[in-house]
Amino acid sequence: MGSIFGGLFRLAPEILKLLDKKNERAHELNMFRLQTDLEKLRGEFRIEERYVDYSIQQLDTIKTAFQEQQATAKQAGWFVSAISALVRPGITWAVFGMYAAVKAATLVLAFQSNAEWYEVIVKVWDEDDFALFMMVVSFYFIGRPIEKYQRS
Repeated sequence: MGSIFGGLFRLAPEILKLLDKKNERAHELNMFRLQTDLEKLRGEFRIEERYVDYSIQQLDTIKTAFQEQQATAKQAGWFVSAISALVRPGITWAVFGMYAAVKAATLVLAFQSNAEWYEVIVKVWDEDDFALFMMVVSFYFIGRPIEKYQRS
């Protein structure tokens, strides 16, 4: 009996060493995972930092372009400036007119084929039309007032 206990007590430190090594390896693996996660976060932060720098450069470029456009408009005179200012709205109205003409022609053709009015409206006004409508509404009624508020 004594030799059994002697043998067990002699094996106990070896068993404890094995368990300690197992815990040590698990700890090292956990530390490696944490270091890997930290490096991943650092990389993501660097990417975001570069994106912010790029965005700032873009905004500075746009600001410079507007300043140059303003200086050119002052030199050109009021008539040329007025025509230049009407280009974007003119194109917008032209595109809107073509869009409305296509939709009106579609409605006329659908009604001439004796279709029910509710079926025609559902078929003519689809998700793309709604997306376009929401884009225009958000530009004119949300974006522009915010821009005016930020300028003042």
